[in-house]
Amino acid sequence: MSNYLDKYTDINEVKNMKLDELNDFADEIRQFLITQVSKTGGHLASNLGVVELTISLFNVFDFNKDKIIWDVGHQSYVHKILTGRKDRFDTLRMYKGLSGFPKTEESKYDMFNTGHSSTSISAAVGMARARDLKGENHDVVAVIGDGALTGGMAFEALNDIGDNKTRVIIILNDNQMSISPNVGGMSTYLNDLRMATNYNRFKNDFNLTLEKIPKVGKGMVQSINRVKDSVKQLMVPGMLFENMGIKYYGPIDGHNIKELSKVLQKAQKVEGPVLIHVITQKGRGYEYAEQSPDKFHGVGPFNHENGECSSSGSKSYSKVFGETMIKLAEKNKKIVAITAAMPEGTGLQAFAKEFPDRFFDVGIAEQHAVTMAAGMASQGLKPVFAVYSTFLQRAYDQVIHDVAIQKLPVIFAIDRAGIVGQDGETHQGIMDLSFLSSIPDMTIMSPKCIGELRYMLKFAATQNYPIAIRYPRGGDDKTIKLSPLTSFRKGRWEILGEKAGKVAIIAVGKMVQHAVKAKEILLEKGIKCTVVNGCFVKPIDKIMIEEFINEGYKIVTVEDNLISGGLGSGILGYINKTKLNHNNILCLGYDDVFVPHGETDILYDIYGLNPEGICKSIVEFLN
Repeated sequence: MSNYLDKYTDINEVKNMKLDELNDFADEIRQFLITQVSKTGGHLASNLGVVELTISLFNVFDFNKDKIIWDVGHQSYVHKILTGRKDRFDTLRMYKGLSGFPKTEESKYDMFNTGHSSTSISAAVGMARARDLKGENHDVVAVIGDGALTGGMAFEALNDIGDNKTRVIIILNDNQMSISPNVGGMSTYLNDLRMATNYNRFKNDFNLTLEKIPKVGKGMVQSINRVKDSVKQLMVPGMLFENMGIKYYGPIDGHNIKELSKVLQKAQKVEGPVLIHVITQKGRGYEYAEQSPDKFHGVGPFNHENGECSSSGSKSYSKVFGETMIKLAEKNKKIVAITAAMPEGTGLQAFAKEFPDRFFDVGIAEQHAVTMAAGMASQGLKPVFAVYSTFLQRAYDQVIHDVAIQKLPVIFAIDRAGIVGQDGETHQGIMDLSFLSSIPDMTIMSPKCIGELRYMLKFAATQNYPIAIRYPRGGDDKTIKLSPLTSFRKGRWEILGEKAGKVAIIAVGKMVQHAVKAKEILLEKGIKCTVVNGCFVKPIDKIMIEEFINEGYKIVTVEDNLISGGLGSGILGYINKTKLNHNNILCLGYDDVFVPHGETDILYDIYGLNPEGICKSIVEFLN
């Protein structure tokens, strides 16, 4: 077999390949992905599923002028290979290396930055309307998964283009998965469409047969086409897309380059919006990913020969959250758990099996999840919405309008708070403290260690107001042993050990572990300090702050969050409001920046939030 991948240099080469060459090319790309991602980690299963689809898109479209937007973007690795970035895959998701998502600054072929789901169709509509206003002539393609289609924003865009007939081509990549298996009415609808392949086969065969009839064949086909919508109404379930005003083709075999290319060429000739329903297999070509596509959705380095993934063996915050939820639910029948398509990622899989009637996966619909939780709370239940920090941003209005204003006792279990590393700007959870702190009557807590999360959840389940508990990805620093705080008083902090020196380091969550290490380094330099577990980010411990100020302490705040709007801002605001005579405050965190992708240790070092960086900042502050 020829080595097409090593010889490949330009996107136009795809158009010049024969069908058997394209199929061989697909096999090479698939093997390259398995080998490379096994070394660096990344999104494997989703990319293995779109190899032929991506090749077909490059075979038909000219992306020197045509535009493509990848929804979420975790399936854009093949696109990156075909646009000249193959040799950078050994830096995938590393600091200053190749991003795991589309980045406009990385390549001219990445037309729009993505990372969250359900945005592609809206962006494509915007580009298409700009094209029309400017009098240009090119195609705009949005590739969206069936999981992302559960997001309300996708329906808003479909509703718009169906009404206004904007010329956009939508590729619905249907692999029956988002990260975990899809749920909901749209999933059921698409499953019905998959079963409708007999209709499409009948239609195509029937038309071909009629066209062969001399003189009258083509006329008969045209006449039948005038009533084809009625036939579809009878034979294809729902016809949702056509009823919305969007031309529908499918389902199409997403691993058949010949068939895909023909349908894409046909779509180019349609004047209005087109949706092409493509069936793909997540993890295709790698048996371990085919068997466990959720496991290989986002994976760390692994042994590609046997599919075994490296594991730290330590407990994670997500796992402990899931275990604690089961124990709390056994004692309190009012507790219910909600997730937005992330039962495994948030640690709720075991809860779902134990309490299937009290577990609700709403699909990629964070806004709906929050307001549904509010509705449950209004009727006496105790809903816990488990969500990644970066995804809660998508439901900010609902947190304010539907939960906080009514003071409803919804618990927000905010996973992946702080930086998460390789997924980059769109996934770093460094804004939740800021956007939640501005909401009246919102209580925000953060555990300094895994054990403390258990007790915070227990505390939150007994309160009658909105509470957010934010915790990081992964587990604790094994070199630091901290005893969890087992009981809480709202707005009161914990001093670790005895007061010492005249510097108080008030740290939040995981940063407490870094502060304890920094304290040890400072002590070696002859500088004594006091470490405080700022377990309540809101309300702050006003009593302790006043004590430190009255005793002449310099205050240093450390948070894995933007400085603006975080704990440090809250303390500064309180001091200013009460006119306390104190200006010796240093706030450490992220200063008005989007944190890029990279290993967490490297990022903490760059932004001065590792123990050594905290120590250095304090020494400079004292001098």
